[in-house]
Amino acid sequence: MAGITPPDLQKALSGVDYPATSEQLQKVAKKNHASKEITDRISHLGKKEFQNPAEVSKAVFQNE
Repeated sequence: MAGITPPDLQKALSGVDYPATSEQLQKVAKKNHASKEITDRISHLGKKEFQNPAEVSKAVFQNE
């Protein structure tokens, strides 16, 4: 999955209020017209609640 960059993720999650669950992140990403790759990656995150954008980024990019 090489198509996601940190700026893409940041744009997709613009407006998220933290802490946020992976479900909330996915809703915001869809609202922001994020790519299917980003919304799929968010939907498969194991952790259920994230305290800040850095935690989300770490979870999204850890398996690349």
